[in-house]
Amino acid sequence: MGESMTWVQALVLGVVQGLTEFLPVSSSGHLRIVSSVFFGEDAGASFTAVTQLGTEAAVLLFFAKDIWRIVTVWFATVFEKLSARERVPLAEQVTTKLPVVTGSGPVGYDPEAEAQRELDYRMGWYVIIATIPIGVLGFLFKDQIRTGARNLWLVAIMLIVFALVIAAAEHYGRKERPMEQLTTRDGVVMGLAQCLALIPGVSRSGATSSAGLFLGLKREAAVRFSFLLAIPAVTASGLFSLPDAFEPAGEGLNASGLQLLVATLVSFAVGYASIAWLLRFVERHSFYWFVGYRIVLGFVIIGLLAAGVVSAT
Repeated sequence: MGESMTWVQALVLGVVQGLTEFLPVSSSGHLRIVSSVFFGEDAGASFTAVTQLGTEAAVLLFFAKDIWRIVTVWFATVFEKLSARERVPLAEQVTTKLPVVTGSGPVGYDPEAEAQRELDYRMGWYVIIATIPIGVLGFLFKDQIRTGARNLWLVAIMLIVFALVIAAAEHYGRKERPMEQLTTRDGVVMGLAQCLALIPGVSRSGATSSAGLFLGLKREAAVRFSFLLAIPAVTASGLFSLPDAFEPAGEGLNASGLQLLVATLVSFAVGYASIAWLLRFVERHSFYWFVGYRIVLGFVIIGLLAAGVVSAT
């Protein structure tokens, strides 16, 4: 059993979680690094997962209007389709798309509103489809994620390797398609990319945003969908890890319930500010800034490990 976490450690780690969750630098990797380098113990995968609930709450608040619209439209449309199927012969049930209205449409018909409704309906499905892979792999490899995957050698190498992936996505991505042109393929590929975030050092936002850039999405569209995509998986992971956060597997810092709550609230406040900053940043700047930071940090950690200053485990 590890040491008890102090209040300073809880506050610092809450700030680190909030600052790094949405940047393509890996929040889990940073929590692992900060807790080991400055505090001498790993805060643990469960502490990371629980404090991520704070940053996901920030996403829910920041995108509340969009999320509410997507959820209500998705449920309403699914209900309409199920009701229609009860009245339509099976042979005629050949489409999964929303009805297309041609011409001027009925009185009061708003083509822009209908286009937004169709996009919201598709977005709901894309998030669901994209969440399945990480849900399955996260459950199957939960023990490895909490132990071996947190080795600092692996974290440092992933920081560097995936920095090159992000750089390649920034360089080769066409950045032509806006959010309105998202497809099922985009959802599937970005969902598979999200699975890489199970390895500390990769970065959930880095993996999904890079996949979006490779697919030709504009930088802001890739980032915004990345935010929405993370909500189900991260929320489920945090709730699933909540009991284990009080009894970490193996050695690690043990946080009290109140410390977990405060760290989560801190990550919420800092995370909300981070979202607003990142969305403004990607409108005018590339991901290369983060690439350079990741590479430098990765080599610094490798140097500390090689010198024996910090332990890999």
